[in-house]
Amino acid sequence: RRPPRSTQGVSSAASDVYKRQLLDRGNTGHDAIPMRVRPAVWVVLVGLTGRNASGKTTVVQWFAGRGIRTVSCSESIRAWLAEQGIEESRESLIEGGRELRRRGGPGILAEMLLETLGGDDAVIDSIRTPGEVEALRARDDFILIEVTAGADSRWARSQSRARLGDPADRATFVAQEESEEVASDEAGQALVATAEMADLILINEGTVEGLHEDLENLLGSLS
Repeated sequence: RRPPRSTQGVSSAASDVYKRQLLDRGNTGHDAIPMRVRPAVWVVLVGLTGRNASGKTTVVQWFAGRGIRTVSCSESIRAWLAEQGIEESRESLIEGGRELRRRGGPGILAEMLLETLGGDDAVIDSIRTPGEVEALRARDDFILIEVTAGADSRWARSQSRARLGDPADRATFVAQEESEEVASDEAGQALVATAEMADLILINEGTVEGLHEDLENLLGSLS
């Protein structure tokens, strides 16, 4: 049974997230989720979820800079695409993920990562389905963090980074996001349902320096 949501023992930055009750879920109508924190133990398996351009990669890079291993659920998809001789793109990654879930179940990508990790410490990026969260919770030291930012901030970041596969116009950006919010079957992405399973919410609306400071506080609250 999961522990109740609480702000007890979290950092000041985390408490501020709770007090503000501010969470942009792309105007889906969902309220902010209060912080839910486990007892003070060392967390060695951290999962990240969040919408496109919310700042997940920046968070991953911060952890990597502290010598913590970082992996992604997409790695399993990339390996499968390479085996099939399929060129990697945003579209092929999405469809590749769907195909693997059709074959192995909704948690297959996380299960493949757990086998690769073999109990090691890590930060896992690109968690996109409740099935993946449930698979990762086979480890008692797992905690899921949602990285969130408003639609305007995320669109501006998407334009600034100009990553391969990012949409060139806002209408496409919104359409892509809507297609990833709710799964039509167990093989699809379900970002809304996945976010609702988060133990912590990290609001990323400011500067990179401010995000780094919040991460320092967050790491302190988890140790």
